[in-house]
Amino acid sequence: MSLAAACMLAINLSAQTEPALSSYRFGGGILIDVGDGGTMVGPHVKYFFDSNNAGEAALLFGRGVTTVQGIYTYNLGFPEVDGLKWNIGAGPGVSFGSGSTLFSLMGTIGLEYVVPNAPFALAVDWRPRFYIYDSETYFEAARFGLGLRYTFN
Repeated sequence: MSLAAACMLAINLSAQTEPALSSYRFGGGILIDVGDGGTMVGPHVKYFFDSNNAGEAALLFGRGVTTVQGIYTYNLGFPEVDGLKWNIGAGPGVSFGSGSTLFSLMGTIGLEYVVPNAPFALAVDWRPRFYIYDSETYFEAARFGLGLRYTFN
């Protein structure tokens, strides 16, 4: 009876926790930001403060513009698929180019897949932006990110 109870407890606990292969602490790689307004490419890092909360930073280049952005994301896994997480977040960005500075606020919602038994993560997300330029503002809904990161535990 004790053995059966211990087995049931172990099964229940394992079903509630994510396997170690589905997460990492730090990852760095390349981000491609595509959509309205052109394509930007550059280095990208993601750091997990704990199993659900992470910060991302990117330095992107494209069409005579350089953008620096930082994002907070909340990440949660799918118990049915090892290594797959969804995330939602937001953060600021600053773009420099053509003698001007453009500030933006970006939201993000996406998926990230950490390849089991390999140190790679693939990410895709929707990244709508709200831009602030001089005294004007505008919104770009059609922005998407594609990322490839090398991961460290």
